[in-house]
Amino acid sequence: MASMMQPQIILLKEGTDTSQGKAQLVSNINACMAVADVVRTTLGPRGMDKLIHDEKGNTTISNDGATIMKLLDIIHPAAKILVDIAKSQDSEVGDGTTTVVLLAGEFLKEAKPFIEEGVHPQNLIRSYRTASNMAIEKVKELAVSIEGKSLEEKKSLLGKCAATTLSSKLIGGEKEFFAPMVVDAVLAIGDDDRLNMIGIKKVPGGNMRDSFLVNGVAFKKTFSYAGFEQQPKKFVDPKILLLNIELELKSEKENAEIRLSDPAQYQSIVDAEWNIIYDKLDKCVKSGAKVVLSRLAIGDLATQYFADRDIFCAGRVAEEDLQRVAAATGGTVQTTVNNVIDEVLGSCEIFEEKQVGNERFNIFSGCPSGKTATIVLRGGADQFIEESERSLHDAIMIVRRALKNSTVVPGGGAIDMEISRFLRHHARTIQGKSQLFINSYAKALEIIPRQLCDNAGFDATDVLNKLRQKHALPSGEGAPYGVDINTGGIADSFANFVWEPAVVKINAINAATEAACLILSVDETVKNPKSESAQGDAAASAMGGRGRGGGRGRGMRRR
Repeated sequence: MASMMQPQIILLKEGTDTSQGKAQLVSNINACMAVADVVRTTLGPRGMDKLIHDEKGNTTISNDGATIMKLLDIIHPAAKILVDIAKSQDSEVGDGTTTVVLLAGEFLKEAKPFIEEGVHPQNLIRSYRTASNMAIEKVKELAVSIEGKSLEEKKSLLGKCAATTLSSKLIGGEKEFFAPMVVDAVLAIGDDDRLNMIGIKKVPGGNMRDSFLVNGVAFKKTFSYAGFEQQPKKFVDPKILLLNIELELKSEKENAEIRLSDPAQYQSIVDAEWNIIYDKLDKCVKSGAKVVLSRLAIGDLATQYFADRDIFCAGRVAEEDLQRVAAATGGTVQTTVNNVIDEVLGSCEIFEEKQVGNERFNIFSGCPSGKTATIVLRGGADQFIEESERSLHDAIMIVRRALKNSTVVPGGGAIDMEISRFLRHHARTIQGKSQLFINSYAKALEIIPRQLCDNAGFDATDVLNKLRQKHALPSGEGAPYGVDINTGGIADSFANFVWEPAVVKINAINAATEAACLILSVDETVKNPKSESAQGDAAASAMGGRGRGGGRGRGMRRR
């Protein structure tokens, strides 16, 4: 009786939502599985695309896992972890973003029945970590190195890696065309790690095969003044002067005041202004440069002055384009025209202005340092070109990784099946419950070949049985066998040149296991009511402040 009289202890603010225990964990797992289901159908060469429409009315068509995850406005706290691993996979390796989300979702799906039956999550986590380490060791063991090959062989190997990545993208039909282009672009920048040294310029119109690679820099013609038409549009071995100054008559500041006693003196002030600009232009001409580029404006006077002396000039060049020209031509951006010496001038074999579609492009090719390349992309619709750019970005990242780490593994679900077989085999040697957990981890890895079959419209069970039988051969000759997307059977992925860098798989397994363990280790979610309504108020005031009225903040979600 005395125990019933005890007062209730209130710890948390009224309205705080706490959910804990098994139900909470299962709910988190369900949320993550729902996110994985969104990108599930985008995996592989026969994957479908997603059309995402945001609140601003922009449409994006993509089948890149990371792009889709970024554009989905996910508010579930546990499911956000999957968005993070997709982003980290994208920034670290560039490809395999759908794979990593799928694996994490599948690990959790396999863990769910154990959790419901009352297994402690820490036991699962321990087994998953062990399995993950063993899987990564196995990937390293199965990887084939491409070190020590000649440049030609390396090029063809890297081309195969690029083609494998591109085959699952929107431009997969043209992978034979784009793969060598990507490899050339990556080899052009050499050991330079800065990805912005590869420029991708988009020009609507034409078809994809009109795209081309410039071994140097290409950028859109900038705004120009009268006199521009008279300038030569092609030079062989020109000297290039890069500036960060304005070459036009400067108007005085608003509050400048000059007092004159004699009107004749006014002319001398005007003359002084003209002399300053003419002096600058004269120094540019004397430097021997035939192409003058500036980040700031080059006025009509300067344009005409250069045109009379057969010099090409372009003002208001974008910062990144100017930096790429500097890297390619070996020039240095100057902030003054005084004392311009030969060392700061850049050079290239050919400079020309060319018509591409309905745009004019300034193209510098045959650059001495060759530390940069530009891909000019053509295509019908804007969304299509945007998606092509994302696809090429993934392929460029993959080729860079393959160059750096130089080990590849068979794709098409072959490596996943082999690790799955290895883990199942290992699980039989373990006593206790962890045998079940490692077995479920091995089963989860089969989602990759299974999903590849589902997306291509094949019978997944049939193909997986064939694969299991092939991988179980004692000689180990079945290790490189994966799904053959073209016939619906199985094929040697190595022989078919379906390759991916080992680092993609290692990173994906690592990140997916970490994410799954993190979600399994959460047993309680506390939702603070104040912070949620505060967010709503802030969003409402921000919306109202934009003159849209009636703040459309998120506020409290309906339960």
